[in-house]
Amino acid sequence: MSKRHEQSSFFGSFAERQEEGDGEHWLAVSDLMAGLMMIFVFVSIALMRDAMIERDKIKEVAVAYQQSQVDLYKALVNEFENDLSRWNAVINRDTLSFEFQSPDVLFDTGKIVLKPAFRDILDDFFPRYINVLQVFRTSIDEVRLEGHTSSMWNKLTTVDDAYFLNMELSQGRTRSVLEYVYYLPQVADDRAWIKQHVAAVGFSSARTVQDEQGNEDDERSRRVSFRIITNSETQIRRILEN
Repeated sequence: MSKRHEQSSFFGSFAERQEEGDGEHWLAVSDLMAGLMMIFVFVSIALMRDAMIERDKIKEVAVAYQQSQVDLYKALVNEFENDLSRWNAVINRDTLSFEFQSPDVLFDTGKIVLKPAFRDILDDFFPRYINVLQVFRTSIDEVRLEGHTSSMWNKLTTVDDAYFLNMELSQGRTRSVLEYVYYLPQVADDRAWIKQHVAAVGFSSARTVQDEQGNEDDERSRRVSFRIITNSETQIRRILEN
C-alpha cells in the first residue's frame, strides 16, 4: 500500500470519527433541549392549575356573595314589605340599604334630636331588623348607619362651610339614631354584636339625590339609611394572600 493511500485512509477514518463525535454531541444537546422543554411544559401546567384553582376559589366567593345578597334582600322584603309605604322607606337591592326618606318625620331642620314619630318607627323596625340579620351574621362585615343631608344651608354660608356644617349635622344624627337603638330593651342581648358591627357615618351632602333633570332633590337628599356591608371583599383578600 502506498504512503499516499495510507494517509488517505487515516484522514478518512478521522473524519468519520469526527462526524460520529459531532453526531453524539448534537444528540446530547437535543436530549437536553427536549428535557428542558418537558420541564417547561410541566411548570406551565402547574401554574395553569394553580391559576384555575385560584379562579375557582374567587368565583366560589363571588357566587356565594351574590346569593347572600339575594337572600338578605328577600329576607328584608319579606319582613318589612307591609311597612315600607307607611314609613316612606325603601330597600335598595344593590346596596342592601334600608332607607328612611321622610325628613319631616326624622328630625327637625338643623337638629340632631330624633322626633317622636321616628322613635316610634325605630322601636318597631330595629329589633325586627336585628332578628333578620341574625341568620346572616357570618356573612356581614358591617351595618353602616348612614346620614345624608341636602347641600343647603343659610345664604350667608359658603359652599365649603355648608359642607362641613352638614357633615357635623349628619354625623350627629346618625350618632343619635345609633345611641337610641342600642339602648332598646328588645336588643339587649345583641349589644355586643351591635357594638362590634354597627357604625354611624355622616356623609353630609356628598351623596345627594338628583331629580330627572339632574337637579338636587332637597327632600329626598335628607335621609337616614341602614346599609349592610358583606364580608366578601375580606374573603377574596384572604384567598389572594394565601
